Amino acid sequence: MMSAPVDIVAVAARTPVGLSAESSAAAVRAGISRYAEYPFVDVRGTPVIVAADSLLGRGLEGRERLLPMVEGVLEELEAKLEPKVFLGGRLEVLLSLPETRPGFSEEDAVWLADAVAARFREKTRHARVEIAGRGHAGAIRAVERVLQVGSERGNGLFLVLGADSYLHAETFAWLERNRRFAQPGVRSGFTPGEGVGALELMSPGLRRRLHLPRLAAVRGASTAQEQLLRDSDTGSLGVGMTRAVQGAVSGLELPREGADVVYADLNGERYRSEEWGFVALRAPSAWKSAGYKAPSDCWGDVGAAFGALGSILAIRAFARGYARGPRALVMAGSDSGLRGAMVLQAPQVS
Repeated sequence: MMSAPVDIVAVAARTPVGLSAESSAAAVRAGISRYAEYPFVDVRGTPVIVAADSLLGRGLEGRERLLPMVEGVLEELEAKLEPKVFLGGRLEVLLSLPETRPGFSEEDAVWLADAVAARFREKTRHARVEIAGRGHAGAIRAVERVLQVGSERGNGLFLVLGADSYLHAETFAWLERNRRFAQPGVRSGFTPGEGVGALELMSPGLRRRLHLPRLAAVRGASTAQEQLLRDSDTGSLGVGMTRAVQGAVSGLELPREGADVVYADLNGERYRSEEWGFVALRAPSAWKSAGYKAPSDCWGDVGAAFGALGSILAIRAFARGYARGPRALVMAGSDSGLRGAMVLQAPQVS
């Protein structure tokens, strides 16, 4: 089935390096890092290093920490779009939330979705909220869903919102047990982060009728399942991610329309870095260069927020004129094996 074209008309973000989409992207562009000690002591008695939201108190954990970040991002979106646009018609809110882990349960996911739904009920009767994806690739799965639904229904307003925070004592202990926390003696751990990103999407026809700007066009989005997870004997051979990338670029004229830049959720873990090497070999025509941008060195691992936040980095590069070219590919992989990739195109390209 051919998917309908979709435009991104507004973005919002909250990360350890910025309280808006614009400030977060500018900080990453400048290489600013918000790594700092956090009041949780590891097994050696040393405070851990994380990337944390600058406004939230250290006593907040898990879902209680995520909700104010989500509310801040929704307020940013409402300020950028007139209420009659954002809340006037039928709105589909597709959430990307953390996968189940110590510190974030299925009950937490439902609680957060219910809280978002309750917020919209106070403003409109036409919003529908659902959990569309989980983990790092969750937001890309949500965008893939938008493309599919847009093909079936024509016009519609969609909000893809990704949110995650690793800042929970139980999550820290779980990462330590599995040697995934970046600490002395751990060769391929990552620095926990947190963040929320949001993308407002609609069809080009509806965007023109509402006289809204096109920040980027979604040229393709695809997900696939990787069978060789991090506990496999061989590690990932990149099969799932390659399928996701090939699906995302299937509508492009390659190699002429290959991605000029890749934004990846790579975080220092050897499993994912090796996977990228295989994908680069399997799908060379998908990009102009095998290099990539990995913003985890600025805001830490942002988990289920990455698909939206990575897209915002590409969109701000288009807007500010420092993008390497008119097309960017955003790719991410969840612990469960879900792999996702999507292609964004600059608004100047017809």
